Amino acid sequence: MDENTPIGRADGGDRYGHLIEHIQDAVVEFELTDGVPVVVGVNRAFTETFGYEAADARGEVLNDLIVPVWLRDEAHALDDRTSAGEITYQRVKRETADGLREFLYRGIPYADDRSDEGGFAVYTDLSGFVQNERRARVMNRVLRHNLRNKANVIVSHTARLLDAFDGQSAERTDAVAAVERAADALQRLTEEAGEIHRVLNAAEVTKTIDCVPTVRRVVETHRRESPDAAIDTDLPTSMAVRATGHLDVALDSLVDNAIRHNPSETPRVRVRVVAEAPGWTTVHVEDDGPPIPADERDVVTGDAEITPTRHGSGLGLWLVKWTVETFGGELSFDESDLGGNDVRVRLPRP
Repeated sequence: MDENTPIGRADGGDRYGHLIEHIQDAVVEFELTDGVPVVVGVNRAFTETFGYEAADARGEVLNDLIVPVWLRDEAHALDDRTSAGEITYQRVKRETADGLREFLYRGIPYADDRSDEGGFAVYTDLSGFVQNERRARVMNRVLRHNLRNKANVIVSHTARLLDAFDGQSAERTDAVAAVERAADALQRLTEEAGEIHRVLNAAEVTKTIDCVPTVRRVVETHRRESPDAAIDTDLPTSMAVRATGHLDVALDSLVDNAIRHNPSETPRVRVRVVAEAPGWTTVHVEDDGPPIPADERDVVTGDAEITPTRHGSGLGLWLVKWTVETFGGELSFDESDLGGNDVRVRLPRP
């Protein structure tokens, strides 16, 4: 195939090639070599989305171009299904010219008698739709549920305080403490909602920054504000990533959560910056506190649906997730060797 020949023209399908070349979905034609998809041709939308010119992509392994290293097993499973002649539909994350984005993937093998030879991969960008839908649902669920509950606590305990004003001191103390906790939670929820609004409506363009000074500033702030906490770092001299000034908001929220939700008198926190797979850096915020509930993690990562009773206990992790996604990055969770959580912010490198 000539390097300027669009998909579909190799066999004389000029009309179909013209259609594929001008649709908005990214389309790749590939051959399967030992079960591995090798690019035969791409359309204009693929070039614009993933940043590879047709001539540069042709002959390369598709997974090497656009599948993040940590998602290769998933991609291999999809390739096996294509090789077996199956038409496959699945939501996937792929590495674009602007970082990670979510797509509806459709793997379409050639006709049955050629299914093991290759086929087509079609990527429909879902990022904007999925993010907007989930943001609206989370803000609706969390704000309605949490604001209502905290307001009810304040009202009911205020009534108790008034009724028991002349009662025992212990009862008054408990009621006052409950009101203070609820008021503090409401204030924090309002601040997080405000930060989310600022992040999502910011005009600031993603650029290249050194994330190490940002991490140091966040850590030093929390060392001053929480002197009982032991906050360690493991940082390189510098690490360039694609982000904006909002990165400090996300990291501040994670370190604050690691301290705030740890009942220990001396919470342990460790912040590490690690160069990962080619083109990626991960900031680890680790602690020795109680594990983040699985339901909360799964809702935030998208592994579980948002429901009236399952939407997360607050907006802190959503703030981090949506901030990182504006950089083309990803939020994920694991266990730390400190005994608690390892919350990971994966960022693209320039």
